Order: sequence, then C-alpha cells, then structure tokens
Amino acid sequence: MEYGLQLYSIRDLTGKDFEEAIRVTAGIGYKKVEFAGFFGRTAEQVRALLDETGLTAIGTHSGWEGLKPENIKASIEYHHKIGCSNYVVPGADLSDADKLSAFIDVMNAAQPVLAAEGIALHYHNHSHEFLPNGSGQIIHEELQKRTSLLFEIDTYWAYNAGVDPIALMTKLADRVKLIHIKDGDSKGHGFPLGQGTAPVPAVYAYAKEHGIEMIVESETLSPDGPTEAKICFDCLKSLEK
Repeated sequence: MEYGLQLYSIRDLTGKDFEEAIRVTAGIGYKKVEFAGFFGRTAEQVRALLDETGLTAIGTHSGWEGLKPENIKASIEYHHKIGCSNYVVPGADLSDADKLSAFIDVMNAAQPVLAAEGIALHYHNHSHEFLPNGSGQIIHEELQKRTSLLFEIDTYWAYNAGVDPIALMTKLADRVKLIHIKDGDSKGHGFPLGQGTAPVPAVYAYAKEHGIEMIVESETLSPDGPTEAKICFDCLKSLEK
C-alpha cells in the first residue's frame, strides 16, 4: 500500500525548510504528498523536488479563489507542471445562504474547465459542514445536491460532527476518491493514528476495499510534526497485517 501525507501535518517544518519537509516525508516512507501551500516555490522547483525524492503530488489544498475566472488558468498551469490532477478546496466561509450560493456558482463554473484539463475538483470538510449554518442549511448536503463536486472526506471531522464516516463514504460512493485518514476524540481533540477513538481500522478497511486514496493528516505537532507523521505511518503499516 502507498500512502500520502498532507503537509499541514508537518507545518512546523514546511515553513522553515520546505525542501527538507519533502525529503523527510519521503524518508518516513510516504509515497505521495498533498500540498498545503508552496511557500513561494515555483512549479518548476516543486517538480524538481518531487523528482528528486520519488514522491508524487496526490493533491493540493488550494483556496477557491484560485478557481475564479481571472485565476484559473494559472492554477491549471501550476498543477500541470507539478504533475497533480487533484485540486482540493480545503474549506470556505459558507456561513449563510448567499456565501454558499456564490461558492457553488464558482465551483460549478470551474469544475468542467478543470475536468477538460484532466484535473478533478474536490471539497474537503471539517465538522461544521454537517451542522446548520446561519441560514439553517447543512452545507455538505447542499454541496451534494447542487454540485457535481468530488468530496475528500476528512473522516475524523465527520466523526467529530456525529456522522459515521463509513456511512458517508458509502452514500457518496464514486464521489469519494481521496480521504483524510485521521484520529482524535469525540470532543474535537486530534491524536495521531491509533491513539484516539475515531473508527480508524474500519475507515482503513473500507478505503482499501474500494480503492480510495488514503492521506494522513495529523495536526497536533506532538512532539513535532515529523515524529507524529511517522507514528501515523507505522499505524497504517500495522493495519496492513
């Protein structure tokens, strides 16, 4: 099995030494990376670093502003140059009906443009998308109904919101190609994989059975990002047995 690492997990290193962060990720054993910003590096610099380490870009967490008409061409070019075919919107302020509708309009316009260039568009959830917004809407349900977006399910944040991540992935079926496999407790406190109460083994088994890409995101930097990323990788390897 090959796993990805969301680089936010080692944000204590990426901001200081982006190149070293990529090399550390490869050294742990991850084969894929999901970017959380590029820290001023050009696409050419990022691609050279990927080539050096043998990593592939499984996705980028990139703001939805990059999908507006005036920005989308540059976003597509960057993704092409680094060899990345997944653009993941990591969240947005969708706290009322007007904001949600404006966001949906941009997503629905951008998705076919990206698709024509071989890039899939995903939305990544936290917990609040499963709870009523200021207009009483359940954001995730609205996105399911009013768009054709794919969904990168953050399985821990779904669990934290009281949503069974297995049932959610089953419901969304082919709209889930990537997940964040993640752990924590029921009170919103994250932990490295294997140290919380989220249904990590069941998530792992479902993803493996259905060919869903698994990306580690672990946020506590305890004792530091690289150590936590290694703990998570070791947990995944243990689940293979």
